Amino acid sequence: MIDEDTAHKAKEMLGELKENVKLITFTQEHECDSCTQNNDLAEAFSGLSDKIQHEVYDFLLNREMSEKYRIDKIPALAVVSGNRDYGIRFYGIPSGYEFTSLLEAVRMVSTGEHGLSPDTVERVATLRSEMHIQVFVTPTCPYCPRAVVLAHRLALLSEHVRSDMVEAIEFPHLAQKYSVMGVPRSVFNEEDYIEGAVPEKLLVDKIMEVAGR
Repeated sequence: MIDEDTAHKAKEMLGELKENVKLITFTQEHECDSCTQNNDLAEAFSGLSDKIQHEVYDFLLNREMSEKYRIDKIPALAVVSGNRDYGIRFYGIPSGYEFTSLLEAVRMVSTGEHGLSPDTVERVATLRSEMHIQVFVTPTCPYCPRAVVLAHRLALLSEHVRSDMVEAIEFPHLAQKYSVMGVPRSVFNEEDYIEGAVPEKLLVDKIMEVAGR
């Protein structure tokens, strides 16, 4: 799944990892054509560093784990630190341009560095209710990783934020439900959305607007 050249570049992008990271994939023996590929990618990714481990659970048979990590569809991948689950998820294979989103998620979870502005940190600290961000993407979209990474940074920052990458082609019923005509499209608490890879301030403005309703 990861050739030698890609592995070399990936290690450079990851840099020096600090805390251990678990890539937890959720699968099913039947009726999930892409689960095997998702598992294979996570297993290959775990070979990039001795600080990355891969765990696999059956979505139905290991229901307690699915509920613990709030997994509601497959294929799913949770990026979790050794000490904390920040709510960073990938639904669908993080392939193509989204491979860089997975790299950045692992780096962030391991280092604890979100890279957000002081203004964002101050504003997001006022959140008191849950904010669920779903970023719809496709593997061939070069702008989508910016939206995914920014949403994941906010999840790393705040215990009230959960952030999902959702591959629109693999979940067409969700793309239809949320009227995804183009990507990236970020959906907030299933009640509002924003299109495009918008700047940090604009995304936070939308989050605070939705949270204030």
